Amino acid sequence: MTQELYSVEQVAERLGLHVRTVRGYVRDERLKAVRIGKQYRISAADLAAFTGVPTSSAAARGAEVTSIVELEGIDRAAAERLTTHVHGSIHGQGLRVETVHDPDRARLKLVVIGGLAAGADLLRLVADLSEGL
Repeated sequence: MTQELYSVEQVAERLGLHVRTVRGYVRDERLKAVRIGKQYRISAADLAAFTGVPTSSAAARGAEVTSIVELEGIDRAAAERLTTHVHGSIHGQGLRVETVHDPDRARLKLVVIGGLAAGADLLRLVADLSEGL
C-alpha cells in the first residue's frame, strides 16, 4: 500500500506557512511526522488530521461556507483584540479567516471560509465577542 508523503517545504506551501513554522509544529509534536534520513516527511493522513479537514461525506462533496461579517463601531484596539482572538481560535479547524479594519469608518470586516460546522462555531464566537465591545 502506497501512502503519499510530503516534505516540510511542501506542507508549508500547501498551508501558506513559513518552513520554520512547520518544522516547529513537528518538533513540538503538534504535527506528526517521520524522520527519513535528515528530513521530515508528513503523511497525507497526518496533514489532514493536523488541519482538521473533515472526512465526512459532506466534505467529500466539497461543502464549504463563505461568510462576510461586518462589525460597526470598532476602534483599532478592539479590532486587534477581536482579530487576535479569532485567529487563535481557528487553529486546527480547517478555516481561513481574513480581517480588514477601516479606522475611518470604525468598521471591521471578517471573511470566513471553511467547513460548515467550524464556520458556524466561529460565527457564534464572533457574535459573542462582538457583544462585549
